[in-house]
Amino acid sequence: MPTTSKQGKADPGHSAVERAVVKSQAQALGLIRTALIEKKMTQAELADAADCHEKTIQNLLAGKSVRQQTLFDVCMVLGLDYEALKNLWAGSPEAAAGTDGDRDGAPEHAGRGGEISPTYMGAYSRAAVDHYVGSYLTLRQAFSSQGIITAYRTDIVWDPAWPSLLFEERNRPDAPYSHRGRLYIPPSSQFIHLVSLTKGAMRMVIVSQIDRLGQMRGLITTLNKRGAMFVPVSTPIVYARKDDFKEGELGEIGPDQPMYGAYQSMLHDAVAQGYASLVPVAEAKPR
Repeated sequence: MPTTSKQGKADPGHSAVERAVVKSQAQALGLIRTALIEKKMTQAELADAADCHEKTIQNLLAGKSVRQQTLFDVCMVLGLDYEALKNLWAGSPEAAAGTDGDRDGAPEHAGRGGEISPTYMGAYSRAAVDHYVGSYLTLRQAFSSQGIITAYRTDIVWDPAWPSLLFEERNRPDAPYSHRGRLYIPPSSQFIHLVSLTKGAMRMVIVSQIDRLGQMRGLITTLNKRGAMFVPVSTPIVYARKDDFKEGELGEIGPDQPMYGAYQSMLHDAVAQGYASLVPVAEAKPR
């Protein structure tokens, strides 16, 4: 990071680009610090809520490079716009050089055209999957509240830096648990995988390829907090392409809300039409 004077101005010996970098990152740090004050949170509390070490938060506030997943988690906790903050943060020299932590394990050809995903992700081309790009109404049963449907938004974009489709969850009622990950699309399968990986913890969503109605249906398998521990859970999930989202369409939707019947029908159809199957455990025979 370029040196600055005591007055906070960039060293005049540095280029205009470097001074712009300093200013851009300073704006990003200012937004984070302001939100931290408004939330009345300590660095330790932010680290706990964002599921990272306090040292990571200290590095972030010091302007050092951190993983994009960490930046995303911090934005979710503080209620900041991740895309806007990421664009500001990308002005740092390390991010501009492509050396931020999120590049760990990135394919060697990342940034060389950015038009074909790695073989292990399906080797799909940008042109072949461009119809997936957009926003989706995402529906599943709430894990902790019986009879409640959780509705939120999922955005899918193409990431040329790490050639692949990238998904990001927004407007979840449990925002700190929002996920961000990548799409794996096997060339010979009717189903695709939305996978997120954070610190060894993996969440898997398996859904049908998008149909002419703009829907993908299948199962989500993840961990759910119950009391003092997390337990594995799985439930049907539906993604429905949607250009705009109106008030009352997202959040925790109960039977007394207008959208409940339509949402429940979409989830029921995912199972009834064979997009997902929940296999029950047979009753144990008496000994």
